Amino acid sequence: MLQSVDQALATAREWSSIAALGDADLPLLAVDLRNVPRSFRINDQDAELIRLITNAPWVNAAVVDDELDPVFAPLADAFDVLIGDGTDSAAAVDVEDATACLAQLAGCIEASPQASVALARLLRVSHDLPIEQALHLESLTYAMLQTSEHVQAWLAARDTELRRDADPAEQAVALDLTGSLLTITLQRPHKRNALHVVMRDQLFEALELVEADQAIDGAIIVGAGSNFCAGGDLDEFGTTPSAATGHHVRMMRSLPALVHRVRNRVRAHVHGSCVGAGIELPAFASAIIAHPEATFQLPEIAFGLIPGAGGTVSLARRCGRHRTAWLALTGNAIDAELALAWQLIDRIDATVF
Repeated sequence: MLQSVDQALATAREWSSIAALGDADLPLLAVDLRNVPRSFRINDQDAELIRLITNAPWVNAAVVDDELDPVFAPLADAFDVLIGDGTDSAAAVDVEDATACLAQLAGCIEASPQASVALARLLRVSHDLPIEQALHLESLTYAMLQTSEHVQAWLAARDTELRRDADPAEQAVALDLTGSLLTITLQRPHKRNALHVVMRDQLFEALELVEADQAIDGAIIVGAGSNFCAGGDLDEFGTTPSAATGHHVRMMRSLPALVHRVRNRVRAHVHGSCVGAGIELPAFASAIIAHPEATFQLPEIAFGLIPGAGGTVSLARRCGRHRTAWLALTGNAIDAELALAWQLIDRIDATVF
């Protein structure tokens, strides 16, 4: 599975001539960049590999180590995921067993190839775009994947008999203005503060208030109960009239864009499980203070989707696109210490909870 640079170039040349991605056994190119021969410049072979993988309809992963010469930084950066074998690279995911990590990554991509490739390609082009343009591309990609066979099969397999429509009268968000500080509390503890349409709209209105009223010096977003937010409410998945309608709503009332606009006056205090939207939205804020036992996870690829609450934008700008890709592709949860090391959060502090 793990190829040398020479082997990877041959594979990439072959794959680039295949019309249908399905002709490849697995849309993953894994390259060993450890002990790469030293040179004073990127040679023609390396430049060709960079060109091929930058535009490739597959996921690119590389294993790197501390000995990777800085001259090869453009080559390493071109990959979607960097697995660090004892490295202190600012972009790599440092693991104890690179082979096992790569095997897990391959299994996740094999289980959800279309979403995995869509995520990788999205991150390649969106990480340098202005925020609202990047959010537009994320929403379009999410909408496209909603129509896929994988997502439709997942929705069909779910038990919807116990599903209840959201109650528009539900008080899903509580506001408390003390002096000039507004505390915004997500209060669906019985659902682990899962984000549904009512909570989304009420949170949007609360942040609109922050944006409009300059007398409010700042706002803190917190979660009631044992978890900050378990992500999107699964009961609502598949209930939007169409993917196009969902995209239109996300663009007209973009909660991620609004959090970004007021970010300098908003911070989030997170605890327990911060899943999907539970980290994607806070990552737009100026500061995230986490409880020591908080965990962070992006599970959407397993459903055949990508992060759809701004995560491909907010996380990529905090911890980089390579680590964002690894989090989303694997669905692995990370703890607060690692999140702090990656700059996904800003501080660990149990005293604010």
